[in-house]
Amino acid sequence: MNVIDQKLALKKLKRGLPIVFQTDTLPAIGCLPKFSEMIYKVKRRDINKPLILMGAETFQFDDFVHESALDDFKYIASYYWPGPLTIIIPISEKRKSISSSSNFTLGLRIPNSKMAKFLINESGPLLTSSANLSGLPTATNAKEVSIDLPNVDILGPLPWEKCSGKASTIISWVHHGKWEIIREGEVSISEIE
Repeated sequence: MNVIDQKLALKKLKRGLPIVFQTDTLPAIGCLPKFSEMIYKVKRRDINKPLILMGAETFQFDDFVHESALDDFKYIASYYWPGPLTIIIPISEKRKSISSSSNFTLGLRIPNSKMAKFLINESGPLLTSSANLSGLPTATNAKEVSIDLPNVDILGPLPWEKCSGKASTIISWVHHGKWEIIREGEVSISEIE
């Protein structure tokens, strides 16, 4: 297991390498958006499966959200973030190049994790996925991650604070004032409907 500090993590991210870090739900593997192919390669993930853009502050997403969904996005984000909710929204015209979905949407999330937010405040938003090989059970701690992804650096210090081990709830914007539940997770479905 190669545990690194934030200074080295930032250098590696700038060079295009992915980093594993703790979130409030599950450990994440993340990279700068222009290097997203690295996550697909390391995880052996299907290129058609989208990644989540993780931020530290809502304003970091202003350029990514299509104007048609901006008001609804800001309302939901202000109520649930930081926390275990992933919001899928239509992506703005100028950011379409980072979307891997055919309908030009993007999942956004701000975790309630000091480690994740501290890293992302310095690096800028990171494209992320769960820190495991695709198709295998999701890792919940650094030791499990190091078994699945032995060549990916892990942000320390260790041990991490305990994460919930449960995936985030995912909702998708349908139209003004209307959201669709994609996956139930940490946030109760009844809270959103």
